[in-house]
Amino acid sequence: MTYRELFEQGRAALKTAGVEEADLDARLLLESVCHTDRNDLLVHGDRTVEETDRESYLDLIRRRRSHIPLQYLTGVQEFMGLAFSVNENVLIPRQDTEILVEEVLRELHDGMRILDMCTGSGCILISLLHYSNDCRGTGVDISPKALETARRNGEVLLKASDSATWIQSDLFENVSGKYEFIVSNPPYIKSDVIPTLMPEVKDHEPILALCGYEDGLHFYRRIATDCREYLVSGGMLYFEIGSDQAEAVSAILAEAGFREINVVKDYAGLDRVVYGTYIA
Repeated sequence: MTYRELFEQGRAALKTAGVEEADLDARLLLESVCHTDRNDLLVHGDRTVEETDRESYLDLIRRRRSHIPLQYLTGVQEFMGLAFSVNENVLIPRQDTEILVEEVLRELHDGMRILDMCTGSGCILISLLHYSNDCRGTGVDISPKALETARRNGEVLLKASDSATWIQSDLFENVSGKYEFIVSNPPYIKSDVIPTLMPEVKDHEPILALCGYEDGLHFYRRIATDCREYLVSGGMLYFEIGSDQAEAVSAILAEAGFREINVVKDYAGLDRVVYGTYIA
């Protein structure tokens, strides 16, 4: 079977299963198996694919037909120009979260300390450390399997892997020290909304990283209140938020004593980040 014929078979199977972007997913899975790039389909589509690669590809197509996310099948998701390893123990990094990283980088200076609460794959903390100088950070997550993923990403992507420390903790339970920045993309989806999400999310991404309880604000309240003990005076707290949560999360920060509270929109014009400054 040729490379193009195999791609066409995979694309047709995904379309039949109702997979969004079936063309793209079929191509990316084929490139992952054959270690090729997008040009191969155009230039070398008539080359023969070895039987072992064909079987591996069709197995991935079968799994993608069951709505396992593409990134869990390839094991990789790009974020902030870096290739992060991902698996079913962590949320897949989204482009929207890059807005949070970019906003922190505007204020981050050499030698500062960062705490990333609910770190997951470590994409936020690792990106901040990768694009800054001599900063140190702590990634916190309740899931030991998520932390192992973050640790491995740090070892691969950080120039000095010891610049990041990883702590298993229920929020601040096992955290100590003071930080100039605390950042978090916490679980913020309302519990009654989760069953309505696309199968790739509700059936495969970790529920612990999705559910913000009844009103979606549970973790914002806890973090905003408890983080004050771990911020230096003048330290800043940054949250990623759902697009309808800016007013509520801003009010939570104000009630916790934060000042200079700002809302930042993403590239689609939706509210995406809320941050504020704490003066002890």
